[in-house]
Amino acid sequence: MADVPAANYNVTITRLTSSKGSAVRKLQRFVPLYLLFLPVLTYYLIFAYAPMAGVIIAFKNYNFLDGIWGSSWAGLKHFERFWTSGEFWNVLNNTIVLALYRIIFGFPAPIILALLLYELRFTRFTKLIQTISYLPHFISWVVVYALVYNFFASDGLINKLLVELGEASIPFMGDPKYFRTMFTGSAIWKEIGWGAIIYLAALTRVDTDLYEAASIDGANRWHRLWHITLPGIRSIVSIMFVLSLGGILSVSFEQVLVMMNPMVTDVAEVLDYYIYRIGLLDINNQSYATAIGLFRSLLALILVIIANFVAKKIDEDGGIW
Repeated sequence: MADVPAANYNVTITRLTSSKGSAVRKLQRFVPLYLLFLPVLTYYLIFAYAPMAGVIIAFKNYNFLDGIWGSSWAGLKHFERFWTSGEFWNVLNNTIVLALYRIIFGFPAPIILALLLYELRFTRFTKLIQTISYLPHFISWVVVYALVYNFFASDGLINKLLVELGEASIPFMGDPKYFRTMFTGSAIWKEIGWGAIIYLAALTRVDTDLYEAASIDGANRWHRLWHITLPGIRSIVSIMFVLSLGGILSVSFEQVLVMMNPMVTDVAEVLDYYIYRIGLLDINNQSYATAIGLFRSLLALILVIIANFVAKKIDEDGGIW
């Protein structure tokens, strides 16, 4: 009887040794992949995670002479300063409204394009449209704004056509009521093709036998789209929605920067541009700007958590965790 525990112990040791050996063999098998991933990991550690230590500036009265660790503590003073400033509600409202425009009009656009391309039966025509649609993604916002300006400026192509037709010219670039439409429309034009790529890839995973069975049962194209295609990419759509909300409050800072002008500032100044103006263009406001940036990041985190919860409720495979 005394030998039984010793035998069990030896069996346990043998199993642990074999499991460790198999784990080592698996690690050795995927070493090339880990080496490929190493530059990406290094990039994010240096440029994304290491700078997070600087968030402490938001709680200090930072100045260059004393440095980050030598500056005096300020507590929540900079947050309270932002919340009680007269610019808080205007900047927050502009950010939320433009973010909603991007969600309502920008997020479904690549899905719709992917569905339209998927339904086309001419392969060459599909590839041509796909290539043309994602090329603007590689153009900088400066070039995009130059194109938009040449079309919609007071002496641009659109207004020249309106004048030729006997209509009055429209100040697309200088009227606040047109800014949000111009902002959202140019963003959709630039990114719709690039965003459609992942949905086209997801559509290739939908079982084609389901379409044949549905056709035999009398389902038309709309029925097949609604009951087969969309449910087939539902999990991808929910994941992309959650991921897009992570940066939704950034509202494309580069785009705002190039499209900003004094006539549309009241509706165009968002949190990112406000941080840029306060933190870089003004003097000795680094702590204040950092506090605003941290506030924006907390809002984005809350949105991601809520969206992930909703996505998991809709589809158990949806969400990112």
